[in-house]
Amino acid sequence: MDDLREKLFYEQKNGYDLIDTAERVRCEDYCAEYIRFLNNSRTEREAVKNAIAEAEAQGFVEYVPGMALKAGDKVYQNNRGKALTLAVIGKKSLAEGAVIAGAHVDAPRLDLKQVTMYETDEMCYFRTHYYGGIKKYQWVTIPLELHGVAALRDGSTVEITLGREKDEPKFVITDLLPHLAADQMKKTMAEGITGEGLNILIGSAPYADDGKDRVKLAVMSLLNDLYGITEEDFLSAELEAVPAFDVCEIGIDRSMIGGYGHDDRVCAYAELKAIFDVENPERTCVCILADKEEIGSEGVSGMQSAAFDTFMEDLCEAQGVALRRCFEKSFCISADVTNAYDPLFPEVSEKRSDSKINYGMGICKFTGARGKSGSSDASAEVVGHLRRLFAQEGVVWQMAELGKVDQGGGGTIAKFMAKRNIDTIDAGVPVLSMHAPFELVAKFDCYMTYKGVLAAYAEK
Repeated sequence: MDDLREKLFYEQKNGYDLIDTAERVRCEDYCAEYIRFLNNSRTEREAVKNAIAEAEAQGFVEYVPGMALKAGDKVYQNNRGKALTLAVIGKKSLAEGAVIAGAHVDAPRLDLKQVTMYETDEMCYFRTHYYGGIKKYQWVTIPLELHGVAALRDGSTVEITLGREKDEPKFVITDLLPHLAADQMKKTMAEGITGEGLNILIGSAPYADDGKDRVKLAVMSLLNDLYGITEEDFLSAELEAVPAFDVCEIGIDRSMIGGYGHDDRVCAYAELKAIFDVENPERTCVCILADKEEIGSEGVSGMQSAAFDTFMEDLCEAQGVALRRCFEKSFCISADVTNAYDPLFPEVSEKRSDSKINYGMGICKFTGARGKSGSSDASAEVVGHLRRLFAQEGVVWQMAELGKVDQGGGGTIAKFMAKRNIDTIDAGVPVLSMHAPFELVAKFDCYMTYKGVLAAYAEK
């Protein structure tokens, strides 16, 4: 009976029970490199910039429309510095499709409003507009740093980074002391801190004169000295306030990684490393680092843009292949994170179906909400394809759902890839405290996600 149960029943196992010491070492080495990448990639622009630098070191060159390509060639396309597509040309024609992995490099944050700076009661602030789905109360009383660009009237662009280095000042949003918060604490968690209340304190020392807004003048003077900008330049700036936390190992056993932006740079890095490591692929391999996923994949740098289609059409035309024929034979891993089961909040989870940390790459057949609304809902054949690939390459994986059926839901770029007639499925790293300023992932799952994407790229 035990043999029969083992043969017929499905039983998940902790990933550490399935790998040897040598693979644990490879896992640690991979995660050390990921920590370095995430620490240096605080925004989508920085992630793309760093990815390009690493790609060029690996032999990738910027794609120029019309350039001749042969099997093994490595090219990339930079979409306005905010999204990136890389490709390794395969042995087979694109008429047989491509293997695509798509992640996003934007993350929830606080964007500065265009008319952002103001002084009140001799304290100076930045007004913000939050980006993506956040719990607003999580963003108060934590150190923040500023990243982004200002496009000046003369056509030049100034890069601004303040608060990242150890000796640089940080910023903060204040909160009420509990002694005076009786009314605030009667409100719901959603109402206790409002979007208009997420104003960042940036200065308090006045300029030495007798005019108005002396603190604002002093702060603006310092910014002008550092970056040569004026207050008007904020009108054409993209500046993001992000948590000023270093990425670090978590747990006495160092088995987890804590940091800002795991969603979804943890999968973006897995894709990036996988496309660097694939050798002589049968089909063309494509890696997408997209923008704007957190707000619906909109805009010229999101997955609803035609930028990806244009790049792929160029590759197809060079081989005399119709783009639509390539897409219908292609396969895509929408490499996005999934929620990890949290024993502290069991009431929102379906324990048997939610992913768990240290159980490997989470395959999410569908996302969406409640009745699978907004989901591409991958077919049984697509799931079976991944099962076969992962079994061949020793990838530890698990199925995943986004909590209880009626609890909530979410989406990824999968439905936009499926709309292109590409077989698509979500698969990625389980995350604890997703969308918080400090998220948590397990090293084992990070490594297995890399192995999973590499297995797809290296299919025979």
